Amino acid sequence: MHDQYKLDQSKLMAEHSGKDVLSSDVEIKGSIKFQKELLIDGKVEGEINSDGVLTIGENADIRGEIKTKSITVYGKVQGNITVGERCELKSRCTLQGDLKAARLVIEEGATFIGKSEVTSVAGGANGKMGARPDVTRNDETAPAKAAFGSRI
Repeated sequence: MHDQYKLDQSKLMAEHSGKDVLSSDVEIKGSIKFQKELLIDGKVEGEINSDGVLTIGENADIRGEIKTKSITVYGKVQGNITVGERCELKSRCTLQGDLKAARLVIEEGATFIGKSEVTSVAGGANGKMGARPDVTRNDETAPAKAAFGSRI
């Protein structure tokens, strides 16, 4: 029986896709490290470090520094975010803190209070050094040039 338990546990670990979830009823004080993908929908007070993909759910309340490869924010974050690749701020999220990313997407309705630094990664996806950073503002308002059209 004991050997069967080990076999089942190994099989379960092998089938695990690598995406973990901390649901809305979870509260953590301390550091979090993960490898592949993590969805946090609860409360976290502390540092989050990873080379993986992080999703901050709409019920989440994060207070602390975040350093990861990629992040999508639906909920609340108070603290600085540093990502190696893409940061996406969704329409109802709130970020209070500084942000550093290679690519930044901000949807209309997102609240962002802080400084942002969008820098291309040396030898990034397109292989060009000093390539222009990718910043996207997703909204349905009139184009910026229409507001300044009479001055141009």
